Amino acid sequence: MIDKLLEKIQNNCHNIDIDMVKKAYNFAEEAHKEQKRESGEPYIIHPIAVAEILAEMGMDTNTIVAGLLHDVIEDTHYSYEETAELFNPQIANLVDGVTKLTKLGEMEYKTKEEQQADNVRKMLLAMAKDIRVIIIKLADRLHNMRTLKFMPANKQKNKAKETLDIYAPLAHRLGISKIKWELEDLCFRYLHEKEYYELVDDIAEKRVERETYIKDVVKDLNEKLESAGIDSDIDGRPKHFYSIYKKMVTKNKSIEQIFDLTAIRVLVNSVKDCYGVLGIVHTIYRPIPGRFKDYIAMPKPNMYQSLHTTVIGPQGKTFEIQIRTFEMHKTAEYGIAAHWKYKEGDTGKNEQDKEMDFEKKLVWLRDMLEWQKETSDAEEFIEGFKIDLFSDEVFVFTPKGVVINLCRDATPIDFAYRIHTDVGNKCVGAKVNGRIVPLDYTLKTGEIVEILTSSNAKGPNMDWLNIAKSNQSKSKIKLWFKKAKKEENILKGKELLEKELKKQGVNYADIAKGDTYEKTVKRYNIHTIDDLHALFGIGGLSVSTFISRLKEDNGIDKVNKEKENKEILNKSIEEQIAKSARQPEPNSYGITVKGESNLMVRFAKCCSPVPGDEILGYITKGRGVSVHRKDCTNLQNLIDTDGDRVVEVNWGSSKGNAYFAEIQVEADDRDGLLADIMSVITDLKLQLSAVNANLAKKGSAFVNVKVKITSVDTLTDLMKRIRKLKGVVDVYRVNS
Repeated sequence: MIDKLLEKIQNNCHNIDIDMVKKAYNFAEEAHKEQKRESGEPYIIHPIAVAEILAEMGMDTNTIVAGLLHDVIEDTHYSYEETAELFNPQIANLVDGVTKLTKLGEMEYKTKEEQQADNVRKMLLAMAKDIRVIIIKLADRLHNMRTLKFMPANKQKNKAKETLDIYAPLAHRLGISKIKWELEDLCFRYLHEKEYYELVDDIAEKRVERETYIKDVVKDLNEKLESAGIDSDIDGRPKHFYSIYKKMVTKNKSIEQIFDLTAIRVLVNSVKDCYGVLGIVHTIYRPIPGRFKDYIAMPKPNMYQSLHTTVIGPQGKTFEIQIRTFEMHKTAEYGIAAHWKYKEGDTGKNEQDKEMDFEKKLVWLRDMLEWQKETSDAEEFIEGFKIDLFSDEVFVFTPKGVVINLCRDATPIDFAYRIHTDVGNKCVGAKVNGRIVPLDYTLKTGEIVEILTSSNAKGPNMDWLNIAKSNQSKSKIKLWFKKAKKEENILKGKELLEKELKKQGVNYADIAKGDTYEKTVKRYNIHTIDDLHALFGIGGLSVSTFISRLKEDNGIDKVNKEKENKEILNKSIEEQIAKSARQPEPNSYGITVKGESNLMVRFAKCCSPVPGDEILGYITKGRGVSVHRKDCTNLQNLIDTDGDRVVEVNWGSSKGNAYFAEIQVEADDRDGLLADIMSVITDLKLQLSAVNANLAKKGSAFVNVKVKITSVDTLTDLMKRIRKLKGVVDVYRVNS
């Protein structure tokens, strides 16, 4: 298995320590020897595949070795210290970084958004420390997506959704289009299976005709470029399925209305040749106005450089041509990995210059780290993160001709804060192309923007938070308010804290300790109680959430809850006994609660118990005792959270009483299925209360039936008879 990896290293990498790679392979094979993948294959196949992807990207020795070992600390008995001793601390740090990202999914969170937000925050910190951590994680996710077919259907969709939301945008922001496109197409296949295969079939139908057309265009271009003395490599590549699908959805077009299903890529040796090729292309074919983009003069934030033009070719068909140098193509495929600062070579620049170049490419990451510190709301953070990663850009100029890239729909305020924080804070107006515009004006690519400032400016106002579009601008505006109005925020925050402490019935001194407190202090850089008050005052941290978490962390909430539960329980039992004295008539179900009859009882709709089922009761607030089946999942949740209110209940004299019960029938879809089920119910002389039928994928049908019965034996008999019907796969009680 290692031969293929070594071959890829030889073809794509430089100065790799082959002995260390072999040592890592032997170590990983031994560590994972008892483990299997979901497919049943030996586990070592996965680390090898991850290392191969890293080798294709031309990564360094430590990264490839860490790829081979990335699951060792997490899945085997080997520790960080042992890994560092056997290899080196840098490799151990990389493996540990990837392990921490993986283990985030196993932690407990109150909401899914909180979990995802924490995951992303840790990822950003890991990237800032060493960008190679996320490159290994992307390679790991890519191989997992390639082998996703072996996972259960629900996990396939969850993994695909997470990948499309987080990992594909990250690959895009890092400029690694080779991984981004493949991840998107794999996600598309699992999230929209029907649309995916329909699109594949539609594109395959006219593939031969399209390939012949492109071949003729390539031949024509080759001849023209050769006669002009330009060395080039030209090929036609089909566009990725997901990008075509997105275009169909966003522009509401059918496949027949999308003409540029294939792009022609021209690779040349120099920037001069790029523009030379563009001139020749526009001489041969008529360019479509507004469809030319110069990403060489104005590179994308993810380092992508290329000339894009859409032209009308032979037979009046439109197609896209992309023109770039070989070096630009390497960057387009592998992004940040193609400019890896740990690589050797890159003559002509000293280490300090290379370090500065690399840091410039990660300015967006630093901005995002600063912004995330100011955002405590999980949902807002995740939405902002997705917008920052995957939004379109506009390119505008300063009066001196410097190109500034901004997010889509950016305003002069975003431009001002991108230039410098002080420029933003002192902004009093803006000019676009020499004309005064309002601050909420939407900037367009190619415009020249000038910010008007004043030393007497009062600074931002709250409306700017709605006008600014980038998270970085909003973060800087909030920071200004935080500093400029600190005294006001301190008083406001102090008032909010005192009010909430009184509401929740605790003293601050009793809860200002523990892990949650320490983490919050560290995360928000809180040194004094005034810092904390100011944070509450500006809305950077929710007072109620903060106190609730501190109470929980210090066990105060649990003690108060237990005390409250006992009081509520005793009060509820007293009320029930008092009520039973007032209502001598027995309840219609014959249920006894802790030996007491005549109590107000109702059956839980989530599990619909019937005589013969094992049952427990839950004392509700003001609605009597709710009776559940013992195997009801809702009851289990109540036991976990409010166990003191759960009481023993028994079936009493239930003769002649009727109960509702619901069952679900899973069967192959066929004519007459519903009629056969109704016939069984009629034969047993049962009263039908409700019926609901649904058709699932792959010819399966689900029928829910609610009937009135007198005992569990009647229900068992009904289920047994339905199971015997033709095509029925299973019949089961409907539970919560």
